[in-house]
Amino acid sequence: MRIANAAGRLMLLTDDGWTDVEQASRGLFSADPQEIYERWEEFRHWAAQARPAAGHAVIDESELRSPVPRPRQTLAIGLNYQDHADESGFTVPEHPPVFTKFVSSITGPYGEILLPEGSVDWEVELVAVIGRRAWQVSEERAWAHVAGLTVGQDISERDLQLSGPVPQFSLGKSHPGFGPMGPCLVTPDEFDDPDDLRLRCAINGEEVQKGRTSDMIFSVPQLIARLSAVLPLLPGDVIFTGTPAGVGLGRTPRRFLAAGDELVSYVDGIGELRHRLVRA
Repeated sequence: MRIANAAGRLMLLTDDGWTDVEQASRGLFSADPQEIYERWEEFRHWAAQARPAAGHAVIDESELRSPVPRPRQTLAIGLNYQDHADESGFTVPEHPPVFTKFVSSITGPYGEILLPEGSVDWEVELVAVIGRRAWQVSEERAWAHVAGLTVGQDISERDLQLSGPVPQFSLGKSHPGFGPMGPCLVTPDEFDDPDDLRLRCAINGEEVQKGRTSDMIFSVPQLIARLSAVLPLLPGDVIFTGTPAGVGLGRTPRRFLAAGDELVSYVDGIGELRHRLVRA
């Protein structure tokens, strides 16, 4: 199953094309994409039999927004690929390093992102979205708590992120537009193996990152088990699962995003994000 957020309305992909969920369900489900995660199991049962109420809709990509526009909790994982830990000069962590991206940083899959002052870096990531409350969940049962997967970019302003005496990870990664997600949410059953997906990132057509989620140090089920051992994961929460090697900070010489750059982020089976970086 695939769902999308088109101009703030929840859309479902059926055999006949995209359909408006509120209209097709005759008001059973809200048009608000964020609200669907509170009723995820009920929605999945309905969606398996859904038919368009009045023909299918054509979605213009300029209308697409984040499929998770207002998560209550955004959890992000650092150093979750060995090659990225190596290029960052860190040893492989025994426990996943966790930070947050504040909700005002979330944006959709296409459009412009304003560059603040400083050194702005890229990090393509797989994002897992919670569909069922997860509290002290075992690794074996973790996928049952995932609504779906989407593509994310953990855009980071490194000067603020690494400023001392205590690094400001969450602030450096939370400028407006620094948390794009999309273009849709795909349920785990749509993949041959949701633990092994290819992801990549390009700037102006040049590939700068590539990897597979099977190379993560902590898999999606392991992350859910570890996080839910400490705090409940709520429906509609998101987990940015980390990035492979190839970020600008780890290059010699270092490289950062500049005005006019086109940033493209991709995960197999989900789609791509595409953004233009601009100055005010």
